[in-house]
Amino acid sequence: MKRETVSTVSLMQENVLAGRVSLLGSVKNRKGLAKVSRHSYSRCWLHLIWTTLDREPMLTPPAAAKASRFLKQYAVEKRIYLKINYFNPEHVHALIDLPTSKSIEEVVQLLKGSSSHWINENRLLRGRFSWGRGFGAFSVSHSHVDQVAAYIANQQAHHHRKSFSQEFELFVKKYGLEWHNE
Repeated sequence: MKRETVSTVSLMQENVLAGRVSLLGSVKNRKGLAKVSRHSYSRCWLHLIWTTLDREPMLTPPAAAKASRFLKQYAVEKRIYLKINYFNPEHVHALIDLPTSKSIEEVVQLLKGSSSHWINENRLLRGRFSWGRGFGAFSVSHSHVDQVAAYIANQQAHHHRKSFSQEFELFVKKYGLEWHNE
């Protein structure tokens, strides 16, 4: 195993244990295979990103860890395979395998709506919390899922080098989309 891989795995394990990152195993049937519809087969990995209202750094580390654990549990309830998520102070990253029964917009609406409701209901922050408009949804090839999961797990270190705005603009441009300064 390469030294880089060991340190990435160690950092990911450290973040999981500290509650900063949530990882989920796939839902398995009795034969140990992932549950899917008997007639529909899909593997559509998406890297989702969304922000707090006005990109304000509202999420404290304890609130972020609790919200991350909530989102993991909620995804299981809604039969959305959420491999990993990470709550930063002003934005969230999530890596999902899009279910055949839901659209991208529906999944994002479920994840954002339920988490903001839960954050407010549990009074994790002073005042009213809400997510900003919109989201980013970027396709991930199956061969890059582990790389993207490691990237998400290492958000804290990553944002010492790049701001969220710089990061998001790069994502938009990398995927051939037009960046809008709003």
